[in-house]
Amino acid sequence: MMRREASALAVADTSNEAPGADPGELMAVGRFVAAQGMGGEARLLPLSDFPERFTRPGLRWLQAPKGAPRPVRLLAGRPLPGKNLFVLRLEGVSDRTAAEALVDQHLLVPANDRPSLEPGEFHLLDLVGLQVRLLEEPQASLGTVTDLIHAGNDLLEVELAAGGRRLLIPFVEAIVPEVNLAEGWIGLTPPPGLLDL
Repeated sequence: MMRREASALAVADTSNEAPGADPGELMAVGRFVAAQGMGGEARLLPLSDFPERFTRPGLRWLQAPKGAPRPVRLLAGRPLPGKNLFVLRLEGVSDRTAAEALVDQHLLVPANDRPSLEPGEFHLLDLVGLQVRLLEEPQASLGTVTDLIHAGNDLLEVELAAGGRRLLIPFVEAIVPEVNLAEGWIGLTPPPGLLDL
């Protein structure tokens, strides 16, 4: 099973922080899409399958589309029932106008802060760049994983070595039975016709 988090990385602006507070590289885990009510809460579209990113209070970073990341404290968060959204309350955001100013900003966490995974689960960042092989021909490289697309089922985007064409492969155990992170490859057993699409 895939556990996703956005792959975009940024570097935090620590100019106003105490020495030693540099988090290093940051990754986006959500994007603010709207204000929620009048009290300063904001709706966030998650880019992560780890709900604790949005519910556990603590230090996060905000990044406007063309700005540098800046620290912010998450005070509280909860899932919005029936929607793929979370409602967050941030320190210093106390009214609707301030919450509306968050729209299109990304919520970031340190890239090295990775939640634990269950056996058979993978982080998106670990899969991007892996070589794709056909298990029937283990020495033949089919291409490289370039992204993961969420469209009901997870789809691996693979750039084929021959011709540079991109192919979408369902990330299910029947088609991708082997993921070898240590050696940098995944193995496919595609059904007839899948590679011809």
